[in-house]
Amino acid sequence: MIGPLLRVAASAAAARSLRAAAQDAVNRALLTMGAALAIAVGAIFLTFSAFALLESQLNPAGASAIVGVFWGLLGLAYFAATRRRRT
Repeated sequence: MIGPLLRVAASAAAARSLRAAAQDAVNRALLTMGAALAIAVGAIFLTFSAFALLESQLNPAGASAIVGVFWGLLGLAYFAATRRRRT
């Protein structure tokens, strides 16, 4: 008589635990996507503001070259860091 009751209580506790784990995973995924979006928007706006500042001091071609070199170096550093982790 007590065995089936214990099984029902254990399955309810397991279901509650699974629901909590699923909600935690959804929250983590949403926070990660929000952080990625914030970083992307921040990078875009900071790039444009740096370009505008450089353009007021230099010509547009020079400002574009400086911003391009910055992002190129950042990309190379990222490539080197990820390549080192893979090997």
